[in-house]
Amino acid sequence: MAVDEKPGAGARSGIMNVGRHQMVKFGINPAALSYAMTTLGSSMINNIFSFYYVKLFINKYQVSEGAFHQSQVVYMVWNAVNDPLFGYLQDNSRVPCCSQRRLSILYGAPLYSLTFLLAWFPWRSYAPGDWMSGLHLVVALCAFDGLLTFVLLAQCALFAEISSHHQNRLRLIKYNQVASLIGSSSVLFCGVFSKNMENFGSFQAFTVLVAVLSCGCMLYTGFHSESRFDNKGSVSDEDNPADQTSHPQSDTSISMLKTLTWQILTNRDFQLFVIMNFFQVFMLAFFNNFTMIFTEHLIPPDVLPSLAKSIMYGAGFICPQLLVLSCQSLLHGLGYYRIILFAFYMEAGMAAIMLALGPQHYYILAFFLTINMVIVQACFSLFGLPLADIIDTDLQKYKRSTPLSSMVFGTNALFTKPAQSLAPMLVINILNQFGYEQLKQAGKDSNPSTVASLHSVMFYLVCLVPMFVAAVQALAWRPFSIRNSHTVDTKYIDG
Repeated sequence: MAVDEKPGAGARSGIMNVGRHQMVKFGINPAALSYAMTTLGSSMINNIFSFYYVKLFINKYQVSEGAFHQSQVVYMVWNAVNDPLFGYLQDNSRVPCCSQRRLSILYGAPLYSLTFLLAWFPWRSYAPGDWMSGLHLVVALCAFDGLLTFVLLAQCALFAEISSHHQNRLRLIKYNQVASLIGSSSVLFCGVFSKNMENFGSFQAFTVLVAVLSCGCMLYTGFHSESRFDNKGSVSDEDNPADQTSHPQSDTSISMLKTLTWQILTNRDFQLFVIMNFFQVFMLAFFNNFTMIFTEHLIPPDVLPSLAKSIMYGAGFICPQLLVLSCQSLLHGLGYYRIILFAFYMEAGMAAIMLALGPQHYYILAFFLTINMVIVQACFSLFGLPLADIIDTDLQKYKRSTPLSSMVFGTNALFTKPAQSLAPMLVINILNQFGYEQLKQAGKDSNPSTVASLHSVMFYLVCLVPMFVAAVQALAWRPFSIRNSHTVDTKYIDG
């Protein structure tokens, strides 16, 4: 037994090795499986949360517009700040539960699943505009996002640190998409089980079940996943003086934080990626939060009944994974750069066609909303690849002994996460200017001309927002220089 090995560690390692051998025997990659289990667990709860929380607080809890905007501002600030803070903590802390990726997931997973449940259980019977519903929204958003950040930053770091070989990373994406495909079906089953949240008791019961399953999946990662750098931080600075200036754990001062952050921010490819990713996050929030609302208003129930809409919503979360899995050969041959750029051109073109056709083509509109959700989410699923390449470039440029994986992902989130709040704030503000809040209260007694005006605005939002955003993204993405990492395997040397 090694000197620093804990009692029982050898037996645990032996059992794990037997399990790995059995997985390999059946063609399963143990590292990719353990990594993907966190995706399975997180996608179950993240998709339900992002898809239902706006409608829940706006329509059922009837939070006021002012309280909604205030909660989104608080969420936007917290959402942006916690990512770089947790990123710096995980890359520089000497506490194992923070510095070791699997332990961050292991200890964070139970709390992450618990915070998911905060939104679905009202603190009391809310009256319209109740200040308590606004406070409930703030707490639910901030608590859920805080634990989401802590757990998923560790998983993002694992993506870059399990292997630096491009083909191995594609394998991780493949397993990841299968896990996300299974996890994303939670939206479909939730919609069917609760009749798109009409049966709120069934909805609450389903969320509790999903929280338990999600926690179990993420704990699997916590017990079984490994980073190539888990044991490299144990070498002291005195034993390796060459790393004094490059090792991210050698100095945890504010000046070191500024230096490391500046080195990341001055990377031009990082800057271009952040601009593009900001708008991608905006579009994700736009479709996740408002597809249900747009569909209910723009497509009559006699055209698409409740079950058909549930299938449509579920397809918007399930099909992105199928698309990414079916594009594995394209990722090998063309690389992610060209695929992402083509997707932006496709989004802008489809939006222009839909705008020209008009809102009366209900089935085409339903297909357009679904396919937009699919393409936006599928592209976003590939963003780990350019970020991992940026981490590799940073590691080589500054000759670091360990990569700044969590800091790169966290700094990216500092600038992109605010889009999660800006999207619902802007859209709700626009809709309320055309009578959406009054329409909720008036119901069937609403003025037909007001309804027609609101529906017209919704249609223009559905078409014009994707068109202009995709055009901006294409302009930002074109100068990105890391385009051929899928063909350059000589640089990859796993440690």
